[in-house]
Amino acid sequence: MLKEKKIGVIGTGNMGEALISGLLHSRSSTPENIICSDIRKDKLKIVKESYGVLTSGNNLNVVSASEIVVYAVKPQIMASVLRETAASLDMSKLIISIAAGVPLAAIESCLNKDLRLVRVMPNIAASVKEGAAAIAPGKHALKDDLKVSKAIFDSVGRSVIIEEELMDAITGLSGSGPAYLFLIVDALADAGVKMGLSREDALLLSTQTVLGAAKLLMETNEHPGKLKDRVTSPGGTAIAGLHTLEQGGLRTTLINAVEAATKRSKELGEIMIRNFSEE
Repeated sequence: MLKEKKIGVIGTGNMGEALISGLLHSRSSTPENIICSDIRKDKLKIVKESYGVLTSGNNLNVVSASEIVVYAVKPQIMASVLRETAASLDMSKLIISIAAGVPLAAIESCLNKDLRLVRVMPNIAASVKEGAAAIAPGKHALKDDLKVSKAIFDSVGRSVIIEEELMDAITGLSGSGPAYLFLIVDALADAGVKMGLSREDALLLSTQTVLGAAKLLMETNEHPGKLKDRVTSPGGTAIAGLHTLEQGGLRTTLINAVEAATKRSKELGEIMIRNFSEE
């Protein structure tokens, strides 16, 4: 399904390089079937030497040579890159955008042609092959396009297929979620230091605790509430800590954080649509 297809990646920043690495590491693709471009010649040289893929300094060349094109560029330059490559974009190609906050409507208004578009919201953990991504089809995307898109992003973690109207919620939850967890790990490490641990030990144990808990959830497929109850013995330490967290409103605060990030994502998306239409 994916291995024989020519894949173009425009932009080899953190996410673009993560996808290249994931596709090769999972053997979903081969170096000769991946071509990428970037404005930075030094970065292209590093990517070519590290992965053996094809590279080009010309975005249009990448699009022309590819059956699948991944736009892994910053949202601020997405419109200009789309226009630069528009001549080679048609219904024969699957076009995947991971430009954060750029709705499919903005891309459609920019290009003004029928295309097989898919929008994806990955997160930073893709760089360690533990990403969480959501995939939303455009109106002309085929069923196979979603399968291909899922195969690409499953190579760097796990993915779900959703309707685009839920993409702002995805941005608020898994897109921004790593930032919330980094804050939680940092706070747990601070707590360890307050209780007498060294900073190094406290940070290691905090990080491993979050990693282990997440892996336990994934591998057992148990509800988090059930696993919480397994850790919480009558009159013990965990229930004392949980009581304090509930008093501090941790659950409500996290819900509010996701809601605030979702609302902000929606606002930014509306701005993007206006900006793409005006350019």
